[in-house]
Amino acid sequence: MVAPGKMSAQEGNGFKKFSVEEAFEDNGFQWFRDAQLLCAGNKEKSNAMTIGWGGIGTLWGRTALTVYVAEKRYTKEFMDNSEYFTVMSFDVKDSKVLTYMGTKSGRDEDKAQALGLHTAYTENGTPYYTEAAMVIECKIMYAAPFDPQYFKSDAPKRMYANFPAGIHSMYIGEVVNAWKK
Repeated sequence: MVAPGKMSAQEGNGFKKFSVEEAFEDNGFQWFRDAQLLCAGNKEKSNAMTIGWGGIGTLWGRTALTVYVAEKRYTKEFMDNSEYFTVMSFDVKDSKVLTYMGTKSGRDEDKAQALGLHTAYTENGTPYYTEAAMVIECKIMYAAPFDPQYFKSDAPKRMYANFPAGIHSMYIGEVVNAWKK
């Protein structure tokens, strides 16, 4: 909790806290199709990747965000070892961020540094980039890989037939904070 009269790191970076339940203005069905940035890790090391799959809604009486990460993605190890993650939106003018983060691997380079992004941290120690237009912080409630024995249609079977990054894991996070500029 930020002490009264003291500015949070997010406010100092131009963000204002908002309620996802009351003021999320994007179409939840379209939001992930437009691509977002997922980030996990800690102050010592973190990684981000572009994501195009996800969901926003309610689960277990909580406001929740669901994201998916393929098993061979570098970000997966950060998701598996983190309690929290952030999902960030960027202005259209910053689309190079999403393109770069989606085509380069953090195993090979510091992608944020290559793009000139500035990493900051929430009160929970969750990384995000100050250049983002919106940041949603989530606490992981559930994580598990998809199990092919439960695929009930041809859509996932076709998807994974020749998908080199491997089966995705699903991460369901309770939205614990949200900020936008």
